[in-house]
Amino acid sequence: MYALVEAMVLASSLSVDAFTAGFAYGSKKIRIPMSSLHIINIVCCAIIGIAMFFGHLAKPFLSDGFAAAVGFTILFLMGIAKLLDGIIKACIRKHTEKEVKFSMFDIQFILHVYANPEAADADVSKHISAGEAVALSLSLSLDGMAVGFAAVLAGINPWALLGASLFTNIAAIVLGRKIGHSLAEKLPFNISWVGGIVLIALAFSRL
Repeated sequence: MYALVEAMVLASSLSVDAFTAGFAYGSKKIRIPMSSLHIINIVCCAIIGIAMFFGHLAKPFLSDGFAAAVGFTILFLMGIAKLLDGIIKACIRKHTEKEVKFSMFDIQFILHVYANPEAADADVSKHISAGEAVALSLSLSLDGMAVGFAAVLAGINPWALLGASLFTNIAAIVLGRKIGHSLAEKLPFNISWVGGIVLIALAFSRL
């Protein structure tokens, strides 16, 4: 039971950016079809799963103490990064402020979407297409890659985390969009620091 609760908490912290993106789309009246939602969810979970797989491969070569230390360090540093999320995204915006062309797997476009979620609607169609959904999911998975790897080293149940992520990702986007749509305007809205606090707390819980 504790493993499931721990996985839900960690998955929820990773879904904060998805919630913020959903909020931005709702406030901009950008529609996210169910097919695009499923693409986002599948890609995000697949990347977390791949990261956990590599963590599983690396763990046998590390002592239990060292693996736990690496897991703690990554979770802690990711938590600090989320606390500084506003500064990090401001720096990314500064370096991608010129027009960035849509490219599904282009790192510059993915970083641009990470800092400006609404930029995923590259054709300004007020509709997130399948290709745009892939680019968005890659930007939302930047944290998941590191945290998924660290979670295995820290001893967090990978199957529980993957299952929790399947639920929290899609729930966060849908809920965020509904709230953003009801407010009907773009507001200063950044709660990534919440995810940062959760990641730091989880890091210390594994010591």
